Amino acid sequence: MAVESALERATKLLLSGDGPGALRVLRPALRRYPESGELEARCGDALYLEERLAQAREAYRRALSLDDTICQAWYGLGCVEFSGEAYAAAIESFRRAVALEVGDADARMYLGRSLFHMGFVDEAIDEFQAVAKMAQPDLRRKALGRIATIIPGSPTRGNVEVMKARVMWARQEARFERRMPKTPADARVRGGTHSRGEKIRIGYVSAFFGSRNWMKPMWGMLNEHDRSSFEIHLFWDVQNPAAANEYRRHSRDSIHEINGLSNQEAARRIQKSGIDILVDLNGYSFPDRLGMFMRKPAAIQFAHFAMYATTGIRAYDYLIGDMAALPLAEERFCTERVLRVSGSYLAFRVQYPVPRVVPPPCIKNGFVTFGCLAPQYKITDEVIATWAQILTRAPNSRLILKSTCLEQPSNRAALLARFARFGVGAERVTLERPAEHFTFLKAYGRIDIALDTFPYNGGTTTMESLWQGVPVLTFNGDRWASRTSRTLVLAAGLEEWDVPSREDYVEGAIALANSKETPARLAALRTGMRARLLDSRACDSQGLCRELEQHYKNTYRRNGTPATR
Repeated sequence: MAVESALERATKLLLSGDGPGALRVLRPALRRYPESGELEARCGDALYLEERLAQAREAYRRALSLDDTICQAWYGLGCVEFSGEAYAAAIESFRRAVALEVGDADARMYLGRSLFHMGFVDEAIDEFQAVAKMAQPDLRRKALGRIATIIPGSPTRGNVEVMKARVMWARQEARFERRMPKTPADARVRGGTHSRGEKIRIGYVSAFFGSRNWMKPMWGMLNEHDRSSFEIHLFWDVQNPAAANEYRRHSRDSIHEINGLSNQEAARRIQKSGIDILVDLNGYSFPDRLGMFMRKPAAIQFAHFAMYATTGIRAYDYLIGDMAALPLAEERFCTERVLRVSGSYLAFRVQYPVPRVVPPPCIKNGFVTFGCLAPQYKITDEVIATWAQILTRAPNSRLILKSTCLEQPSNRAALLARFARFGVGAERVTLERPAEHFTFLKAYGRIDIALDTFPYNGGTTTMESLWQGVPVLTFNGDRWASRTSRTLVLAAGLEEWDVPSREDYVEGAIALANSKETPARLAALRTGMRARLLDSRACDSQGLCRELEQHYKNTYRRNGTPATR
């Protein structure tokens, strides 16, 4: 069988999803033509289709050893590495594929995704923008969605660019997600009336009800709701959420599983439930459900919790924030009307077992250990350069990083190489693999001071660090995403840990690392941290709930029509 004939037959079988059939064609051909890199590459495709990733990797490598100009082999190898979360290795492969075929939109999409996971946010956006300019509607739609999702974490693109990117994507999606016809429930809200004793029906939507650490800022608030005035509905995109034990199930609450439903089907489910006010707890952390809100299944729609910027979607009427995270001057970058709470909009409550708080390790070590347990995509080169400044000028200090991304050797090696470019050797930086959540939190026992990431701050990470007694050093950034730690630190009464600028952040960290008073200061802080938090606005779930309820009542009374700006 000639090479061309075998490739043609195998390709048809692969397109039909028949990997084993393709291998039955390719393997005899390879025995006859062992020097054909194209046949090896197609074998890799078939093995990848069968999810035999290790064998697929070897097939692609054999193909490239025979001919390193096979774009499909580089692309396939990149896909294998991406599937195994070896993003640094994937970047190298996808870059080779793009160099061979600049117009390969699929390779550029995956290159962008890989770059993002390693913290190269601006470079990722550049790739997605290149794809968006290509004449492939489906990929353009996906590329614009990726940009809208990740742009708040861009070091060089600020509020104007964030809003433009989200509005652009929302306008595109609006063509696919049509608004639903009005219902009697809409009329009830638009009229601002309900029978005496009738409750306002509030619906909360989340794909993360199954993640107790993710939902720390929400379970406490949801448990505090006044069921005599509000009827609570939870719409979750997860089956049998294990974190339900953090939720005090009320007999009159309604649980709706929308997992697996299309946006249209989920919107119909919500509309049939007669929801008066619908609250999105996902934001761009689960963008697949944004289209459901575009369909406007409830007369009043709130964006809350996981936003960090405007949604850019006109179907949202209100956006919940606070003054520390979203000052008045930045409301112009929101398409929604902004409503604020007086404390932190992220007031949290820890209701599951966690490790005990231990003394700061600097007492025994004799030096300060900084740490950050944030995801790798928040650790940009700007962050690394800043941390390198601190480590260089505090020569006895150390840094611990721990995240899911650091499971893979190629990712660890790439990150250490980035620190080396800024003059920091591997002996100063400890990279730790991920762990089960309780064990993961134990890492804070080896950290004296947490360093916040920027412009994409910690949220859950900051809450966990504080709860484990480790103060978080942060600074007042230039956008909402760079003030999420600030709202928590200020609400906790830890004002001295929120400094005005990046320069103050660097100088503050260096001063702490070099001061002989730091161990005693940290020991005193850790000893009383949890009690301090519980007495502060940072953990005032009840206060947050009462203020949200007042916002709900006020918007309902305003006939469900958001004010225009």
